Amino acid sequence: VQLVEFGGGLVQAGGSLRLFCAAAGNTFSSYAMGWFFQVPGKEREFVAAITWSAVTIYYADSVKGRFTISRDNVKNTVYLQMNSLKPEDTAVYYCAASFSNAYGDRWLGAISQYDYWGQGTQVTVSS
Repeated sequence: VQLVEFGGGLVQAGGSLRLFCAAAGNTFSSYAMGWFFQVPGKEREFVAAITWSAVTIYYADSVKGRFTISRDNVKNTVYLQMNSLKPEDTAVYYCAASFSNAYGDRWLGAISQYDYWGQGTQVTVSS
């Protein structure tokens, strides 16, 4: 499956952004979806994940209460609503798809659980 992220940009601290990840193909509902971020020189880190049916959702502690992940299996899109943004949220954000762990039987915060990745979208939060 091909994934394309968009919606990144420059925002002031305290502001909001909504990221989108569109999937090509007709098997989107077969995948759990996740969002990760990466800053230069550091490893990619988990942000949020949602199982294929949206029954189970995971968040990193650093974004709980500020970010919301959701999906629309008709539109083949997963969303990341980012509120109360902080300068430390500045990073490239990637979406990813997991076929092998679509039901979330294993924790979806591990990079190894994902089969496909998008190219990333830059989010910059100014102080």
